[in-house]
Amino acid sequence: MACERRYLYIGTREPACRTPGTSMKRIASIVVLLLAVLSCTAQERRIMNRPYLDFRKLHYGFMLGLHTQDLEFTNNGRVDPETGEQWYCDIDNYTPGFNVGVLAEWRINTYLALRLTPTLHFGQKRAWFHEQVSGRDTTQVIKSTLITLPVALKMAAPRYNNFRPYFMAGIAPSIDLTTRKRNALLMKPFDLSIEVGMGCDIYLRYFKLIPELKFSFGLLDILEKKRPDLINATLGKYTAALDRARSKMITLTLYFE
Repeated sequence: MACERRYLYIGTREPACRTPGTSMKRIASIVVLLLAVLSCTAQERRIMNRPYLDFRKLHYGFMLGLHTQDLEFTNNGRVDPETGEQWYCDIDNYTPGFNVGVLAEWRINTYLALRLTPTLHFGQKRAWFHEQVSGRDTTQVIKSTLITLPVALKMAAPRYNNFRPYFMAGIAPSIDLTTRKRNALLMKPFDLSIEVGMGCDIYLRYFKLIPELKFSFGLLDILEKKRPDLINATLGKYTAALDRARSKMITLTLYFE
């Protein structure tokens, strides 16, 4: 194919021939080169912090975190035969609580570990009572100091650089140290929950940081229905309006190992 000759003057006179495809080839070459560099950069592995930590049979640490407590009430729609009142109950306010504890982890194999995390939870929730006919409202703050003993199976993905995501599931027996009598509602001190959550092991230079989000679902009915402790018998109408109550909790925790 014939090409039009033009002369570029850079010190000496030399012929230069340009075709429409020459520029496209150069652009394609540059793009391919950039993609190759970006690919090599993306696949570059970083220096691994604490590379032998996961080979230990036992791991120890401590935790700090925040949580919110909840109660799932089952209202029965009971109408008081004497007053005609029909009360409805729910949790209308969530107050963040604080939790602290320790961690012990036993390595089963490369991807599985058994965890024991005794934890102390300080928190509260507010029960809201609404009378359907008159529209009257009243509330009760239910404070809790929970000691839980969660036992969970941790299922982790392979480690990449200094990160290792995981999923966990287990059970958590608990006892409430601050159940207060003579209130409208009284919760039983003992409970058992199922826990599921997810997190990520972050390997830092001097320790391992583990943020985790966990959801707890109570299995037992913790509503105390026999209330001989009530001095004011009229308060019994609130418990009578409920069939059961189950606990729930959302926990955001930072483990330091």
